[in-house]
Amino acid sequence: MSRLLKTLIASLICLGGVGSASGQDDDVAATAEAHRHDEPVATPAAMTSPRVKVVGDDVVYGSIDGRELQGYLVRRSDADEDTPGVIVIHEWWGLNDNIRRAADRLAGEGYVALAVDLYDGAAATVPKEAMQLMSKLTENQARADENLRRAYAYLDEEIGAPRIGSIGWCLGGRWSLRTAILLPDQLDAAVIYYGTVVTDEAQLSPLTMPVLGNFAEDDPIIPLETVDAFEAAMQSLGKDVDIKVYTGAKHAFSNPSGLAYDPVAAADAWERTTAFLRKNLVVN
Repeated sequence: MSRLLKTLIASLICLGGVGSASGQDDDVAATAEAHRHDEPVATPAAMTSPRVKVVGDDVVYGSIDGRELQGYLVRRSDADEDTPGVIVIHEWWGLNDNIRRAADRLAGEGYVALAVDLYDGAAATVPKEAMQLMSKLTENQARADENLRRAYAYLDEEIGAPRIGSIGWCLGGRWSLRTAILLPDQLDAAVIYYGTVVTDEAQLSPLTMPVLGNFAEDDPIIPLETVDAFEAAMQSLGKDVDIKVYTGAKHAFSNPSGLAYDPVAAADAWERTTAFLRKNLVVN
């Protein structure tokens, strides 16, 4: 671990954050360690073209306390009113080119993809910045909750998407599940890529949508026992859940700009994801 990250994590401990009941600061520290050598630069793998031509642009999808929420909206050039929507939630780096390209790929599969911004316009270029942004986000969960509600409302009311799902990676995976918990009767599908999960049955009980999870075997942020506990809780509640743990894969295995990128696992997870969304969001 770099001296800088050690200092930042030590500061969190001194403030009493790490080891708190919520465990949110533990997530910040563990995420920082997992990404300490990464850079949020879109690589050739990240620039994979969508299957068909798509059109995208920055949009305002709502406001909170007078401050606009700006995201990236993209859809197929031939999209019609029956096109389902997907809320796309960024990693700890923020809404960057990697996430925009992921949204483009989803749009190419036949969705109106809205990549939200939980960092209010900021995006990190080094782990120190990402750690600070993630820490700030965990301290303002109510605002992030409202951000995601506005994103859903935008796709529902402004775009008219007949069905809406959510997807997120890393930090975004956690918030994808959070979106499901916030909108248990409205959201139609949720996809989690190696995001922190909830194991409390009281929080999971209201969920009515199917949930897909793609996790890594070697992940210091989300231990396998936590993934197993989440799956067990969902199954005991009779929920529709599909979990896959990728043997030998590390946290962020699907991020093409990271050192942990695993093209085989990433390709399989993408196939699982697109099949899952097609099954649960596409109106026949």
